Amino acid sequence: MKKLFSLFAASLFAVSMTAQTVTESKTFDNVYIGINGGVATKTTGHAWLKDLNPNAGLRIGRYFTPVFGLAVESNVYFSNKPWKSVGTTARAINTSLLGTVNLSNWFGGYKGEPRVFEVSAVYGLGWGHVFGRSGKYVSANFKEVTPAKTNVPVGQNIVRSNSLTSKAGLDFAFNLGEDKAWQFYVEPAVIWGLNGFGYEGVQYNINKSFVQLNAGFIYKFANSNGTHNFTTATLRDQNEIDALNATINDLRNELAKKPKEVVKEVVKEVQAPAPKPVKVENLFFVTFAQGKYALTRDAKRILDNIKSGQHVQIVGTASPEGSKEFNDRLSQSRADAVAKYLKGNGVIVEEATGKGVQGTTSNRLAVVYVQ
Repeated sequence: MKKLFSLFAASLFAVSMTAQTVTESKTFDNVYIGINGGVATKTTGHAWLKDLNPNAGLRIGRYFTPVFGLAVESNVYFSNKPWKSVGTTARAINTSLLGTVNLSNWFGGYKGEPRVFEVSAVYGLGWGHVFGRSGKYVSANFKEVTPAKTNVPVGQNIVRSNSLTSKAGLDFAFNLGEDKAWQFYVEPAVIWGLNGFGYEGVQYNINKSFVQLNAGFIYKFANSNGTHNFTTATLRDQNEIDALNATINDLRNELAKKPKEVVKEVVKEVQAPAPKPVKVENLFFVTFAQGKYALTRDAKRILDNIKSGQHVQIVGTASPEGSKEFNDRLSQSRADAVAKYLKGNGVIVEEATGKGVQGTTSNRLAVVYVQ
């Protein structure tokens, strides 16, 4: 158990190191699914290349930061070697809850996308079950126990059909594809039976373990940020925020002085059904977090000032960070989010357009023009 607590302590430290370097992820972001398979054999008592036991498994997990994650894995073992047969095709199953620590990102930092090659550590606890006969199962491959302790003849041994297990391993992974949505990994590991196998209590006993070499593929589902991985956040200090607010105030002042010219620059001469004099009160500005298009409470409060039945045109923009494709898609998503909210309030949306990056400053805005 000391190893488990040490791993979690290290993981929490890793979380604190990376929590401020990547953009916020939603509940179902950074989720992956994978399959794996390989061979296993007893750690001690015979040659490793003898009596290999094939297995296949499924792994589902989530990365909470570029360093730390959790996964649930279940593997089925098909051969009875080196043990006696239990009379079933599948001898046993082992299901584990694993903590994962990306050592490459921990020590080398996260650069905004996964490396081509990474090394991760996995460790956790699980539950193992041996199929076949229920209750006491007799095997001649484990340590002898005395009749006084087990009420079975000398020379035989009890193997419990259920056992607490523990797994520790290393993943040597290659991230594949243009978006690095796929991952291939090779994983050497050791799996212990913590109780059962002829002894009482819970203990890490190398004689009651087996070594395993598996390979697997993982697919990382698409995230709300438009990629399959974490993106790096651009941290901003209060001076930059104040500068952005000053820019917005300056824009409002310019609108008050020269409304028609400024509106043409901001909305790219969006044509209204009927020309009207533009006033500063006809414009509403909604700001967004970097890389996001969800409306904040402040944004909704501003949009609530637009009355039901009014006609509006919406222009979404994005800041210079990121690729052109991503920013074009993000600006359109911002315009669509504003349009959806206003439609829900009975506002008539004439047009909602994403204009991508406008200028060289952090203009993560949606401009609403009320006709």
